[in-house]
Amino acid sequence: MCDTCGCNVTPGNEHLVAAGGRFAHTSSGAESVEVLKGLLDANDRQALHNREYFKRHSVFAVNLMSSPGAGKTALLEATIDALGADLNIAVVEGDLETENDANRIRDKGVPAIQISTGSACHLDAHMVHNALHELSLDGIDVVFIENVGNLVCPASFDLGQHCNVALLSTPEGHDKPAKYPVMFRAADVVLITKSDLLEVLGDFDPDAAESYLRQIANPAPLYNVSARTGDGMTTWLEWLRREVGRQR
Repeated sequence: MCDTCGCNVTPGNEHLVAAGGRFAHTSSGAESVEVLKGLLDANDRQALHNREYFKRHSVFAVNLMSSPGAGKTALLEATIDALGADLNIAVVEGDLETENDANRIRDKGVPAIQISTGSACHLDAHMVHNALHELSLDGIDVVFIENVGNLVCPASFDLGQHCNVALLSTPEGHDKPAKYPVMFRAADVVLITKSDLLEVLGDFDPDAAESYLRQIANPAPLYNVSARTGDGMTTWLEWLRREVGRQR
């Protein structure tokens, strides 16, 4: 996890280790381990608060995870186009810098809050909590949290979401569930994105991808979708409608 790259301390939780913060001073001994455990525990407590907040507003929260460029924002755009008349959608965008993705969502007429993480390679519950202060959930049915593009750390931080959606794009290769089991084991549904490229690339095997997913003991549904052509989107949208109804 992030104890090697240092981004356990994020813009959302840095107040905990700053002067006067809960973990500014630790007992002698394994300080780094103590701080790491404290930050993760604090994250889980904040995630519980976020989840209760979503519940009070009858909002279904979805955590979108994938590598960079797998098509999270394109999937959101296509989902908004398809469901915008049926469900009120809001989006929390996570990236190291820029508001590019948030602006794409706003262009669809959907409220979007951008979280710039700086050097942190994932969102955490504190960052999401801060973003929710800028986002009105009145009348909102679904909040999509588009996590930072990364196949490792995002899966280890609870944000208060109700489900995890992991994207696997066809240019990445069908063995990613085996190489990155933490991410794909945490997924409640897996979407093979850019499926319109399957015939062009020729070396991505959807059956092999599903086999790897089952080998890590994840029974989650797996769908082939193309946000560009719309192929397979109906199955994804039906799943989403069903989960929103179940949450209600």
